[in-house]
Amino acid sequence: MWSEGIAWAQGAAGGGAPQSMFDQILTNPVVPIALIFAVMYFMFLRPQSKKASEHQKMLNELKRNDEVVTTGGIVGRVAELGDRLVTLEIAKGVNVRVERNQIASLSSYGKPAKKEKGDQP
Repeated sequence: MWSEGIAWAQGAAGGGAPQSMFDQILTNPVVPIALIFAVMYFMFLRPQSKKASEHQKMLNELKRNDEVVTTGGIVGRVAELGDRLVTLEIAKGVNVRVERNQIASLSSYGKPAKKEKGDQP
């Protein structure tokens, strides 16, 4: 209570140092909120949108005989492609139809591991 009166008295008497433009910007309540939104955008929204666009590109580039993994964990080879449905062959003579957007990624299970320069044969 006493400190409020002293602060008002100093402000009226001109006892405080004049605030610089930088101090005025930092004390503005909009600046911290804008910084929070900027951090949220660069840490969460932007990476998610990049990941979604890469996934959509992968779905558009699917072709027959690609080995894929679904979101449910089923690994299969693309037998037929439609606009919304994809038929996967999960075993010889066993076909499963799944929605195209439920394909999580291309599979690397049937492919040999890539050797790096320093690896021994």
